[in-house]
Amino acid sequence: MASERHSKTRAADHAATTTDGEAPWADLEMTVPTDRDHPSVVALVECTLVELTHEAVGAVFISRQVGRSTRTQYVAADNVGEQFQKRHFDDRLGWHETTIPRRTVRDELITQLMRSPSTPAERSGERAASEADTFVVKPVRELRTP
Repeated sequence: MASERHSKTRAADHAATTTDGEAPWADLEMTVPTDRDHPSVVALVECTLVELTHEAVGAVFISRQVGRSTRTQYVAADNVGEQFQKRHFDDRLGWHETTIPRRTVRDELITQLMRSPSTPAERSGERAASEADTFVVKPVRELRTP
C-alpha cells in the first residue's frame, strides 16, 4: 500500500509539472518489452490514470504479432475516474467494448507493460520480424474506433 500511495503522489507531481505548451500526458509512451523496473511502470500507469480522468485522452496498448495485431483502448467513463470504457480490437474478431473499474485497468496495464517475450515463437526470433508492442496516451479524437 505504501508503494501505491508513493506512486499516486509521483503521478500527481508529474501531472502538475510540465513545460510550457506541453500537455501533461505528452510523454506517456513506451515500447514493450521494456527495461523499466516495476515501480517505474506502476508510476507510469498511475500517471496515465490521472490523465485519463482529468483530460480528454485515452490510453492505447497495441500488441503486434506476425500476421495479427490487437488494440486495447482505455477511456474514462466518468469524471470521478472509477469506471473506464475498455475498447478491444482484434484483427480477427473485431471490436468489443465493456466498462471496467479503475483497479482492473491499473492491473491490466501493469501486466501488459511488464511482460517480456516468453513464447517459443518469440524466443526463436519470430518476434523480431514484427514491430514492438507500444503503449501511448492520445487525445480521444485521435483514437481509432469501428
